[in-house]
Amino acid sequence: MVHVAVFGYGTVGSGVVEVIERNNSYVSANSGDKVSVKYILDLREFPGDPYESKLVHDVETIINDDEVSICCETMGGVGAAYKFTKMALEKGKSVCSSNKELVAKHGAELMRIARENGCAYLFEASVGGGIPVLRTLTTALTAERITKIAGILNGTTNFILTRMEEDGADFDETLRKAQELGYAEKDPTADIEGHDTARKISILSDIMSGHFTDSDAVKTTGITGITATDITLAKEAGFSIRLLGIADRSEDDSVAAFVAPFLVKKGHPLAGVCDVFNAIYVTGNMLGETMYYGKGAGKLATASAVVADVIDAARKGSSTMYQGWDETPVKATPADDLEFKYYVRCPEEKFDDVQAQFPGGCRIGKFGGESGFITETLSGAEFEARLAKLGDAVLNSIRVYE
Repeated sequence: MVHVAVFGYGTVGSGVVEVIERNNSYVSANSGDKVSVKYILDLREFPGDPYESKLVHDVETIINDDEVSICCETMGGVGAAYKFTKMALEKGKSVCSSNKELVAKHGAELMRIARENGCAYLFEASVGGGIPVLRTLTTALTAERITKIAGILNGTTNFILTRMEEDGADFDETLRKAQELGYAEKDPTADIEGHDTARKISILSDIMSGHFTDSDAVKTTGITGITATDITLAKEAGFSIRLLGIADRSEDDSVAAFVAPFLVKKGHPLAGVCDVFNAIYVTGNMLGETMYYGKGAGKLATASAVVADVIDAARKGSSTMYQGWDETPVKATPADDLEFKYYVRCPEEKFDDVQAQFPGGCRIGKFGGESGFITETLSGAEFEARLAKLGDAVLNSIRVYE
């Protein structure tokens, strides 16, 4: 019997219990033994819940029960979740997590603790929800030198940008709609300012490079500056605007990791990723380009990924899944060293000034007394230097992904 404990009985935690119970015959068969949820840890009471009898309020009950071999951490944050995860791993209990903030900050350390104690720290659900991208990177693509990862990693921002494009609405109106539908939190800052995406791209960068990427140091620009005019000009020119997390690996193994909105050319697979869906576009030096697409969030999609890790942990030997990632900092390259074309929006009367600064570019359209312009390919540093000379002539600028 494989006894499982769940830390946190919120959306994902309750989903983990549901997946294990509803799909128990598959979960147990694939684990090689019967899997059962023994404890659910939460400070709250859940009167009338079908699993109320499994509820405990003291983590020590779980830590000191030698029957429990696997814990599912679905609490979120880096306070109690970090403490309880360490306690479990130090007792030799494997931990399966959906907590991207914890993995981004302490993943390498927690994997080391797991190895030292003969157990596993697994976190497929921390990036892309139910999309099995981490497992793919560390199993199916291990013969590849991954050179670049570009991902739509946040369903809230992708929903907002999709609806702005398809409905012609402005940012504030669409954000309110996302909140009404439950896609955005009451405080959506982590999503719309790009912090959630930064944590996820740092985890992907860690796996790609084998070294620690500080998510707090990832240069991040959110979507709050995107206007209906930007959406319209981009759409008329054959582009969609998407928030991307990018990790670009150089020949010397340094990595430029950043988050920013991009104009993505229609026809590129990432441009067709709509609403709350996520996608991760991976480039290998031999295989070339592949994309992994699916639900990036949601109760059962995320829980399914956690339970897949439970099955791996139950099979044993999974503590080496992320063996190439250590605690040494990655050699970081500034995002401004990378070269892109740039979209620039300006008042119509300032168009000649913009064109003079970017003589290799071209106008892509006009709307409401403003012009859209796409520059020649430039490094970020060169673009910013020319932009500074234009002052308030430029109303917005966005990189172009082709």
